[in-house]
Amino acid sequence: MSAVRGKVAVVTGAGSGIGRELAFELARRGARLAVSDVDETGLSATAEPVAALGAEVRSARLDVSDRQAVEDHAASVAADFGVVHQVYNNAGIASGGAVVDNDWETYERVLGVNLFGVIHGSKAFLPHLIASGDGHLVNLSSLNGIMGQPRSTAYCASKFGVRGFTESLRGEVLLAGHPVTVTVVHPGGVRTGIASAALEDARRRGEVSPEEEARVRTYNEKLLKMPPQQAARIVVDGVEAGRERVLVGADAKLVDLLVRLLPRLYPALAARFERRRFARS
Repeated sequence: MSAVRGKVAVVTGAGSGIGRELAFELARRGARLAVSDVDETGLSATAEPVAALGAEVRSARLDVSDRQAVEDHAASVAADFGVVHQVYNNAGIASGGAVVDNDWETYERVLGVNLFGVIHGSKAFLPHLIASGDGHLVNLSSLNGIMGQPRSTAYCASKFGVRGFTESLRGEVLLAGHPVTVTVVHPGGVRTGIASAALEDARRRGEVSPEEEARVRTYNEKLLKMPPQQAARIVVDGVEAGRERVLVGADAKLVDLLVRLLPRLYPALAARFERRRFARS
């Protein structure tokens, strides 16, 4: 069991979406918080109301793809609070596009944030979690860390990587007998701005097609349904229950079952879903 009250919890990507709601949920349960995001405006919009809830909170601008910055952040948080109990490696970005169309910069950017951001955070904070005597590391993967999806190769590669890294790290922690629980989280369609943010980023680079705009509309209108507040509650409930794997949403549970039952057939089913769902867009 991993109680939250009184614990020092670190949340990356706290400026919006699930990260923001994790900060609120942890604050309501009595945690002391270190929140970060690359978006300083969004981060302020999280930190100020969290403090108004009565929580002790520190905020810092952080690009999780920058290894040295993450290491410095870990040292700063440990110095400020004297201990770190829980880390939620939540920061992430999305990107669409087929392999034949994507440039290398797309893969480097997505893997840098989604995968290496998690690796940086895990490695930088793990010694502090061990030293706490009651640590909990929570890494956010995705439904797409269970199932590969067409036109999402960069995102899927990063989220499968998070899953593999986290499950391997869990084995290492168990082997060494460290007092740390390691959890991987697989959210399904959560109503965040991640798809719209990816579209805006593509617009800035002049890489948006009408098909991609329609695809994002479909995600926002049809697929991203769960309120982020609900997703955050499920995650923190899972942490307090000591669960090592948390599926967030009926869609994540369905996909998990589908992949387990039909490992050879699901890529064809995913392609059929892609064709039918987004052709109508």
